[in-house]
Amino acid sequence: MSDTPKKGWFQRLSEGLSRSSKQMTEQVVSTFVKEPLSEEALERLEEHLIESDLGPAASARIVERFRALRFGKESDEREVKEALAEAVAQELLPRQAKFDPLGGTKPYVVLFVGVNGSGKTTTLGKIASDLTAKGAKVMIVAGDTFRAAAREQLKVWADRAGAHFESRRDGADAAGLAFDAYTKAKAEGFDVVLIDTAGRLQNKSTLMDELLKIVRVLKKVDADAPHETLLVLDATVGRNALEQEKIFGRTAYVSGVVMTKLDGTARGGVLIPVAQASDAPIKLIGVGEGVEDLQDFDARAFSRSLVGLED
Repeated sequence: MSDTPKKGWFQRLSEGLSRSSKQMTEQVVSTFVKEPLSEEALERLEEHLIESDLGPAASARIVERFRALRFGKESDEREVKEALAEAVAQELLPRQAKFDPLGGTKPYVVLFVGVNGSGKTTTLGKIASDLTAKGAKVMIVAGDTFRAAAREQLKVWADRAGAHFESRRDGADAAGLAFDAYTKAKAEGFDVVLIDTAGRLQNKSTLMDELLKIVRVLKKVDADAPHETLLVLDATVGRNALEQEKIFGRTAYVSGVVMTKLDGTARGGVLIPVAQASDAPIKLIGVGEGVEDLQDFDARAFSRSLVGLED
């Protein structure tokens, strides 16, 4: 994503995660600043972490790390936050990966999957804007042919980004559109093709059949396509994001996860069990409406912001 100065992004990340950091750290910090480490305090820590949606497995491992640290009566708030941030980071570092659509194959095809309302269309638009700002020739494909509103929203993003836009009438075959768009992109020298898809979960089997059909026709053009399949999840739905990961992650050949709307919830910690449940790593996170508010996932920066550290 963009080359925004790290400090500016960290400040936005910290502001975006402020509700989550307050939820997570208030009770944790007060527990360990007021008294030396005890089994009772560790039990309360585990409860607080689970309440913050970190999940029981990660919470138990973080407690074990705290047990090994042996805080004393002189521990201050900063020391406790630093320890908690590092414990969270250790949970996430193995699940961090880079999104790099300009690093190889051209045109590089990115398929976006996820439920309607997850921020999928907006995420696609932000990525398109970032790529065109870097000089890339980008095609946006409105593969959700069942929702006129999604196509209209994508068209606005395409116009704003200066990206080429491909769409079809209501109810058209999304796989056919994807095939024709990709063929055109290869012929006309596009760098990146961003394909939106439907996210209707009312009939999961039909949705998955449609996604797999899109994948099959793309492979007729290039056996390696799509080169990236991003699952977009909405942090505000909390642990429901885990269920969405199960639905899409194992069927749609997801290669990376995007967590959006982290600024809209007090339970940003849900990213941790999602990261650990997914076969795919976390690649991007979003904390606002602007293009610059979608950035590469940095496990340590996220962890420090999640516990309320300012730098």
